[in-house]
Amino acid sequence: MNIIAWIILGFVAGAIAKMIYPGTQGGGWLSDILLGVIGAVIGGSIMTLIQTGTLQLTAASLSIPGVIVAIIGAMIAIFIWESMMRRRV
Repeated sequence: MNIIAWIILGFVAGAIAKMIYPGTQGGGWLSDILLGVIGAVIGGSIMTLIQTGTLQLTAASLSIPGVIVAIIGAMIAIFIWESMMRRRV
């Protein structure tokens, strides 16, 4: 997937995940993109693990199922990030 598709997928998935996830998350559009790209990798890897039984570092594609998987992965990334920040304080 080229870089423009990664940015589009990241922005869409990150923005939707922030709207769905309860609470307030800081950051702007750049954090949405980064969160969505991380979510696409997390979600794609989990889906590959479920489908094939092997853990591979893959990303979701720019399609409707890929965006859904990226949103779920971004929500997992938000949960992990907030858990790490709570421990620090």
